[in-house]
Amino acid sequence: MSLYLRELQTRLDDGQDRVSSRELGASLGLTDAQIRKDLGRFGSLGQPGRGYQVMEVLKRLRQMMGRDQSWPVVVVGIGNIGRAITSYGPFKREGFDIVGVFDIDPKVVGTKSAGRTVRAMSDLRAVVHEREVRLGVMAVPKESAQSVADELIAAGIVGILNFAPLRVSAPEGVSIVSVDFTVSLEQLAFQVWLAGHTEGGVD
Repeated sequence: MSLYLRELQTRLDDGQDRVSSRELGASLGLTDAQIRKDLGRFGSLGQPGRGYQVMEVLKRLRQMMGRDQSWPVVVVGIGNIGRAITSYGPFKREGFDIVGVFDIDPKVVGTKSAGRTVRAMSDLRAVVHEREVRLGVMAVPKESAQSVADELIAAGIVGILNFAPLRVSAPEGVSIVSVDFTVSLEQLAFQVWLAGHTEGGVD
């Protein structure tokens, strides 16, 4: 659903108001039949010979993904990754509004990140409650990842995007998605290595 959403948003931004299953399939590496099957689950959105109205499908996808509302987000850890996240403009356009940035380092607290004042962790619970925040982003060292996750959960966060190179545990009802750049690079390096060895005739 996320892949469809991004592809359709790109086409809408490019001024395209209709798209065929063949065009979507070519862009996403899927067959026409798979596109029709997937989009058919969202209702009768397409018309034979005319394809799909991009805005209509986008609207339905956003509703089904909870993306038809604005999601306030807090970010913990304002190092290089944290500052890059808070500076990423398209987040707000896509419905994710960073309403608070936090750090444990007193040298960082009080500074600015993308125009937002970095606050102490002691302010986390109040901001989460006041802004009704449910999503949090962690960009902290692995040594403090679990304790920060625990603080976010205790404050009321139920969804965490974790950039720390450590898998953290959470109680039932809390969702965690981890992004590990090293693992991703290892997977990419292996794919490149495998492709090179396959081309060389190694079984």
